[in-house]
Amino acid sequence: MPNGHQRYLCPACHQTFSEHVDSLYYRRHVSPEHSQQLLQAHSEGSSLRGVSRITGLAYNTVVSLVRAASQRAQLVHNAEVQAVETTEVSADELWSLVSKTKSNASAKSEKLEIAGWD
Repeated sequence: MPNGHQRYLCPACHQTFSEHVDSLYYRRHVSPEHSQQLLQAHSEGSSLRGVSRITGLAYNTVVSLVRAASQRAQLVHNAEVQAVETTEVSADELWSLVSKTKSNASAKSEKLEIAGWD
């Protein structure tokens, strides 16, 4: 342990690996706590450049961590959410768009009628 990180030996292939192999923290010089702070700030709506300023990390490091985290989240999502059957679909946003469009259309037609532009 010359650099302070535990190495493990695979009994089958005799390869060595570290604790963080194949994780978000593998080969990164950013602590897990720092990475969590960065991802939390980004998930709450902070811009990438804002997160870079807050954490003191380079912009490219922030982008790299966010991309890696989003790819891993997509893999987890794809593995967990399969063959979901639904009986109902909620279209709240669509309904509000239709409703607003309908109210705008009726308001415009009323204005045209008042102005005599029928």
